Amino acid sequence: MSNLRYQLTNKPLEKMNFHLLYITQACYGKDWHSLSHTHHFTELFYVIRGGGKFEVEDDEFEVKEDDMIVINPNVSHTEKGIPGEEFEYIVLGIDGLQFIGEQNNEQYDFSTHNYHDYKHEILFYLRSLVEEVKQKDDSFESMCQNLLEILIINMIRRTKKKLLITPSKKVTKECRFIEQYINDHYAEDISLQKLSELTYLNKYYIVHSFKKYKGMSPISYLIEKRIFEAKNLLESTDYPVSKISDMIGFSSQSYFSQTFKKETGVTPNHYRKTCENKSTH
Repeated sequence: MSNLRYQLTNKPLEKMNFHLLYITQACYGKDWHSLSHTHHFTELFYVIRGGGKFEVEDDEFEVKEDDMIVINPNVSHTEKGIPGEEFEYIVLGIDGLQFIGEQNNEQYDFSTHNYHDYKHEILFYLRSLVEEVKQKDDSFESMCQNLLEILIINMIRRTKKKLLITPSKKVTKECRFIEQYINDHYAEDISLQKLSELTYLNKYYIVHSFKKYKGMSPISYLIEKRIFEAKNLLESTDYPVSKISDMIGFSSQSYFSQTFKKETGVTPNHYRKTCENKSTH
């Protein structure tokens, strides 16, 4: 009887610092209403059955069975069903990871890859991850981390268009998330405490990092965003100042007027009259 022995080298292995935030298995139906959204982490979107449409930033394209869509952090996206067609998929949220281009090593918004020839491998790891999270047996978190690392390595190995990964930059990533969150939710009650809860960072670190990133504190950026939207409404609508104040998230009309004058040098009513005079000349 022959005995074959395969010796491994003692080459040090590079540690992978990304980790799984969540895994979702879903089927697109009539009760599902998709809205474009962003995440401060990477998403992998794998079509198990059927097909549908995917929207990323200004691009819309069809996806089919065994397609994997890689969405890098802070990229607006959503999925859409096609009437009469099945659309089942698994989504992974992964923190600490982003994909970069091979030529210039810069992050891109998204990429698509089809793994039809290797679906038995990809689906094995994806379904194993789903099962581990469902059952929550002993050390399931370690199992998930190991399965995730094998999945990513296998994706890279089986992709015709070369995939490169790099750790996501924490300061930029979190600050970009805060910026996008303020842009999307400026009319809501946003505080440093709220941003701290969303990013799991302390308030001092958020202020320091965001100032370095944007040149101002998150609250100053929020006020700037609200004043910008207020100007648009004052120029393009005849809404009362009290209504505009409420629409852009100020707690009272007097506080809005006070802040508007501080930022622009004039009151909201004076700003509107100035715009009206310009349009008549």
